[in-house]
Amino acid sequence: MKVAVTGGAGFIGGNFVQYMINKYQSYSIYNLDALTYAGDLTKHKNIEQNENYHFIKIDISNHEEIMTLFKKEKFDYVIHFAAESHVDRSIVDPGIFVTTNVLGTQVLLDASKAINVKKFVHVSTDEVYGDLDFDPTTFFTEDTPLQPNSPYSASKASSDLLVRAYHETYGFPMNITRCSNNYGPYHFPEKLIPLTISRVLNDQKVPVYGTGENIRDWLHVLDHCSAIDLVLHKGENGEVYNIGGHNERTNLEVVKTIISALGKSEDLIEFVKDRLGHDKRYAIDPSKLEKLGWKPIYNFDTGIAQTVRWYVENKEWWERIISGEYRKYNVDGI
Repeated sequence: MKVAVTGGAGFIGGNFVQYMINKYQSYSIYNLDALTYAGDLTKHKNIEQNENYHFIKIDISNHEEIMTLFKKEKFDYVIHFAAESHVDRSIVDPGIFVTTNVLGTQVLLDASKAINVKKFVHVSTDEVYGDLDFDPTTFFTEDTPLQPNSPYSASKASSDLLVRAYHETYGFPMNITRCSNNYGPYHFPEKLIPLTISRVLNDQKVPVYGTGENIRDWLHVLDHCSAIDLVLHKGENGEVYNIGGHNERTNLEVVKTIISALGKSEDLIEFVKDRLGHDKRYAIDPSKLEKLGWKPIYNFDTGIAQTVRWYVENKEWWERIISGEYRKYNVDGI
């Protein structure tokens, strides 16, 4: 079984590559990644010699190269993680998000359709639903209308609709997953949790948007990997599945939890001007996926404690990311 994982040098895709290599030794896993600024291959040092792991540097928006690769390898499954994903960057430069997230998805769909893949799993985000108020009884379901509020989430919603259209028009075999905020090992240091950990460890100020009352539902990346695995193998063709951990926390609570775990002072918190179009709250109802047989292993308290320990014990990794040193490995390791 040949499995193409796009964005396998990123955070979630990278963890998924490791998960699949360890669980399905009879599968050949192909990591397709353009190695943009957030792509890091050092996380795969332990598997790069495995016979069933293959890395291919490729831009998913390059129609000719993707089509040539797909016709050569004849992938059975495509798991599509590759995306520009940082909201702040999308506010500054929306164009690259449209190119990668929309055009890149369309190119992959064309190539996958041409070789008759058995399943295409499109990994999306709860941000396509917009935001919720602070009523704790309200949640995103798979039937919640798409109302994206940032260029990033608009590009993801657009790609979701393309995937759906290919299913409805061509009978294309697909699933869409929409997850809540992920955290865990190998998270790029510009995101809230790894940024907070790295700054607190270095006794630097931790920026918190507005008053820090925005709420996110946190999902451990390994729980996300197991959910995608289940959707890949048992998801009903054409269906959307929400993946969430029921771990709602305000951004300020998350930062304070990390500061406390590291034994530092909350004086490190620095409130800054709020992000443009900052969504108030995300919260997912994952009951549809749970009926398929999925349950998260991690609650937020155990998961964040483990994540903080990982960053303390793997300081060399994230220091190389912050310094840019990891790029030398990416170039030399191909």
